[in-house]
Amino acid sequence: MEVYLDNSATTRPSDAVVAAMSAAMTQTWHNPSALYRPAMAAEKLVSAARKDCLEAAGAAGHRLIFTSGGTEADNLAIFGHLRRQKKPGRVLILSVEHPAVLACAAEIERLGHQVALLPVESDGVLNLAALEEQLDERVNLICVMQVNNESGAIQPLEEVVRLRNAKAPGAAIHVDGVQGFLRLPLAFGRLGIQSYAFSGHKIHACKGIGGLIVRKDHPLSPIVFGGGQEEGYRSGTENVPGIVGLGEAVRTYPADGPAHMANLKRRLWEGLRQAVPEAHINGPDIDSPRSAPHILNVSLPPVRSQTMLFALEGDGVYVSAGSACASRKQKVSGVLTAMGLSTARADTALRFSLCPENTGEEIDYAVSCVKKQYELLRRYVRR
Repeated sequence: MEVYLDNSATTRPSDAVVAAMSAAMTQTWHNPSALYRPAMAAEKLVSAARKDCLEAAGAAGHRLIFTSGGTEADNLAIFGHLRRQKKPGRVLILSVEHPAVLACAAEIERLGHQVALLPVESDGVLNLAALEEQLDERVNLICVMQVNNESGAIQPLEEVVRLRNAKAPGAAIHVDGVQGFLRLPLAFGRLGIQSYAFSGHKIHACKGIGGLIVRKDHPLSPIVFGGGQEEGYRSGTENVPGIVGLGEAVRTYPADGPAHMANLKRRLWEGLRQAVPEAHINGPDIDSPRSAPHILNVSLPPVRSQTMLFALEGDGVYVSAGSACASRKQKVSGVLTAMGLSTARADTALRFSLCPENTGEEIDYAVSCVKKQYELLRRYVRR
């Protein structure tokens, strides 16, 4: 049996997405910027996908810029906004952001702005008191993700907006929604944030496609120049198959997917807790409203995460030792460190991430494999 529980890294493109993309590549492969009939058919497909994505985010009437993925969308939101600023200011970034945001800090400072990292509580949720202390009229951008990709912590976006409105009303708020889009409810139009990034391959579309939702009254400068596609915000011939696949993924994402994943997550944790009494959740408690439905980060001391990961692979169970973007760097997770975990506990952490296609049978099998491997491996850990 094979059980894939690394869906926060990437998801399997759904059958509906593959079919829609295949049709786009064989039937409507034309350049949507051209004026003849087949090209206009391609352009209609792009427009339909744009409409579906905006509606899914509660952003009808706002702007959606298609990008190559979440990383480009985050970069466009950050640097597209900062290039519009007339003088340097302060940029506040959540300390547990994905590298697509966090790694922008050095370039932001090279542009003359000051960067401050916002701390989190022990469960990975933003420390709101620390944010309030940092807010003043000099802040021109706040970056707070919707869901942390390692801990599954849901960030308090409404509270962030409230504090911004009270203490730094001129600051824009950018949200990396890569781990939240479709898995959490979102009312972009009412929330009061300026931009929201998402990625196709996290929701059963393909890699290489994503988007940035921007309020219609929020100005941005482009960071990619060329033919002026996407209303001049992102030049380059549109990736029609990718966009069509993204739209299909949004249209066909199951409405009960989040509830299904939440039930599986609880089943997984209860099974792991019984199998390994030493197990600890790294992130919000399972019953917390700040706990995302699809990500469970668990430490299994004293067995190192890399050792357990490879042992589970031998059983056909695929999990992660942290963010896929950092998994080859062989270092302790910066997210778990920022949450205050000891090196020993962080070094034994595994991330299980679910999708709507996972089943209870898969969860039970994964738990049985963890139990088997843990009982074997713990005997060989040096004391």
